[in-house]
Amino acid sequence: MAVLDEDLVYEILSVVEEIPEGRVSTYGQIAKLIGREKNSRLVGKVLSRADYYGTYPCHRVVNHAGRTAPGFYDQRMRLEEEGVEFLENGCVDMKRYLWDGS
Repeated sequence: MAVLDEDLVYEILSVVEEIPEGRVSTYGQIAKLIGREKNSRLVGKVLSRADYYGTYPCHRVVNHAGRTAPGFYDQRMRLEEEGVEFLENGCVDMKRYLWDGS
């Protein structure tokens, strides 16, 4: 696993900051955008501690299937407030709301 240094933390958070309102990204997509496609768990670890670094829209990051983060109880509500819709299985409709990273 990569060493968790502040440069890496801010690199991840700067990508999260780019996710537009009403869209979601995945841990894997963020890892790929920073050139570390095998480090999606690292992205999750950084996001779980993002409050230490400022205010970022971490609620816009879900797993590859569109599932919200365990223990992040208001994540779904915050996404719904931005117009993101969920499927019957409780996952974000990834075909409609996945951010393309540009």
